[in-house]
Amino acid sequence: MSLGELRELLERHVGPDLTTAIDGVRICKVDHTVSPESSMSGTVLAVVAQGGKRLALGDRVYEYGPGQYLVASVDLPVTGHVIDATPGRPALGFGMTLEPAAIAELLLQAGPGDLPRSPGTARPGIAVSDAPDELLDAIVRLLRLLDRPRDRKALVPLVKREILWWLMTGEQGDVVRQLGLADSSLTHIRRAVRWIRENYTRPFRVEEVAQLSGMSVSAFHRNFQAVTAMTPIQFQKHIRLQAARLLLANRPNDITGVGHRVGYDSPAQFSREYRRQFGAPPSIDAVRMRDGAGPAAAALP
Repeated sequence: MSLGELRELLERHVGPDLTTAIDGVRICKVDHTVSPESSMSGTVLAVVAQGGKRLALGDRVYEYGPGQYLVASVDLPVTGHVIDATPGRPALGFGMTLEPAAIAELLLQAGPGDLPRSPGTARPGIAVSDAPDELLDAIVRLLRLLDRPRDRKALVPLVKREILWWLMTGEQGDVVRQLGLADSSLTHIRRAVRWIRENYTRPFRVEEVAQLSGMSVSAFHRNFQAVTAMTPIQFQKHIRLQAARLLLANRPNDITGVGHRVGYDSPAQFSREYRRQFGAPPSIDAVRMRDGAGPAAAALP
C-alpha cells in the first residue's frame, strides 16, 4: 500500500528542478534509460518507487529498484544511470539529505539499550537494502505534507526524525549512526574527503592527510578504502576529472588550460585519464557536451 501511494505522490509533486517545498527533499522522474554519468553522491537517503538505478563507486556496483533504499554517508564521486524507465512507466525516486547534526541529536536522546553498538571500523560509504514498511510509511506521510502547507512547519521535523530513526535502527543503521558520531572512523574519513575535495589541484602525501584525519597511516589507508572503494590518490583523480568536465562544458577550446587548472602538468596524462574516465578524449567530449546539455546530474537520488 505504501509503495503504491509513494508512486502517486512522487508523480504528482515532481517539478522541473527536483526540489520540493520541504527542505532537503527531492523528487526525481525519468522516462527513459540514460547513459552513465559522473556526479557526487551527497549524503543522502534515496528510495526508488518505480524503475531503478545502477551506481558504480570504484570497483563496487550498487543497483536498487522499487521498494529499496540507498544510503550514502559520504559525498563520493559515483557513476550512475537510470534503468527500467520508459515514457509509459517512468522511474520515480525520493531523496532526502542526511544531516549529521540531526543524527547526533537522536543518538544523544536514545537510551543506552535502544541502539546496537557501532563497529570501530568504517563501513562502506554506500549501502543498499530493502525498505521496511515503517520507513516507506514515514516517507509517504512526509510527502503528504506537500499538500498541507499549514501543517508543514510543525510536522516535517517530526516525520524527518522518524525517518532517521528507522534508518538508524534498520539494516544499514551502522552506516547512518556513524554520521552522527564525532569520533567515528567515518567522521575521520569524511574529514579527509573534504580536505581532498578542497585541495584537489595540489599534490599531497598520504601521510599528510592521515595526520589531518587524526589516524595512523595504516588505519587511514584501511578505512579510506573501506568507505570510498578507492585509494586517496584515486579519489583525488576522480575529483579532478569531474571538475575538468564541468569546466570544459564552458571552455571547450581550452583543453590544455583546463587540465592545468585542475592539477595536471602533463596534457597527455590529462587526456589519457580523462578518456579512461568518460569514454572519450576531452576534445571529443567537449564537443558532445556543447551539442547537448552539458554533464547531466544523476537522474535519481
